[in-house]
Amino acid sequence: MAAGSAGQRRTRVLVVEDSLTVRQRLIEVLSADPDIEVVGEAQDGKRGIELCLALRPDVITLDMMLPVMTGLAATEYIMAHCPTPILVVSSSTNRGELFRTYEALSAGAVDVMEKPRGDEPAGVWEAAFLTQLKLVARIRVITHLRGLHQPVEPYRTPVPRALSGATRDCTVVAIGASTGGPGAMVELLRQLPAEFQLPILLVLHIGEPFGMAFADWLDGQTARPVAFARDGEPLSNGKGRVLMAPPDRHLMVRGGRLYLTHDPERHSCRPSVDVLFESVAREIGAGATACLLTGMGRDGAAGLLDIRRAGGFTIAQDEATCVVWGMPREAVLLNAAERVLPLREIAPVLAELGAKR
Repeated sequence: MAAGSAGQRRTRVLVVEDSLTVRQRLIEVLSADPDIEVVGEAQDGKRGIELCLALRPDVITLDMMLPVMTGLAATEYIMAHCPTPILVVSSSTNRGELFRTYEALSAGAVDVMEKPRGDEPAGVWEAAFLTQLKLVARIRVITHLRGLHQPVEPYRTPVPRALSGATRDCTVVAIGASTGGPGAMVELLRQLPAEFQLPILLVLHIGEPFGMAFADWLDGQTARPVAFARDGEPLSNGKGRVLMAPPDRHLMVRGGRLYLTHDPERHSCRPSVDVLFESVAREIGAGATACLLTGMGRDGAAGLLDIRRAGGFTIAQDEATCVVWGMPREAVLLNAAERVLPLREIAPVLAELGAKR
């Protein structure tokens, strides 16, 4: 058994990248870390699948644009037949390629980061790559079938459990998510009934350049309109819609309008779920419902507590259905969540709240 710097088993990595130059660069960076072992390399998606099945790596770095079989197709197969944490490493910035990246994240890939451009300060990209890869490798993934992309019957029957016996008068829903968020949001939105008309405000951690087309992609996944929020627009514009924080901008509510800011990062995040939730607590108070979904770190937990203290209704996704039970776990530890629910039970609760309007 290979040993790392502390005598522990090294992280076993499979690199799938069609460019020889980029592949060699990735392998060079990985091989320089004593805690990592590169166990295989492939230049196309089909070969990547074969090596995954044969070598059972701890983590895969995967490009999206591959010959023979694309990165998306490889992700779908791997997550269905040999679930393995996948870090997408891509330089795709056009709309079609970005959409394929979102599809891969929805199909079970854990995270995405940009390939080195060549103009970064020495060692900066390499350090970020190794840190991200090690985080992804620690995530326990599950079999992820493409049933996620089949039609989901919207909620139409009464929820068996009452909402804590309380009468709720909800006017807005705020949602925060990070790792695993693309797939979770697709499932949640597809379950909401067509008559659900509450505004939904969304913060998802997905950085530039990969986040630039996410709202358009999510808009195409369900019948519910999704768009990036515009600075200064009325909150009432969100009726029946999802308004999302753009990449690298905080989203907040003030005076009945939505504002986008470039204020400092929170928890190394911009947009930050906490910034949205805190503003919703101040502005909407007891009329707010907030959901904290799958994600790494603790962003959103304190803000969820603010909303609960203001009288709003708060939900955290449960551990069993999270890709990463990080942010929801922190909320549970703070007693910020009034309900802790499996993902598929969240939309029915929101539908019941919406029906009270």
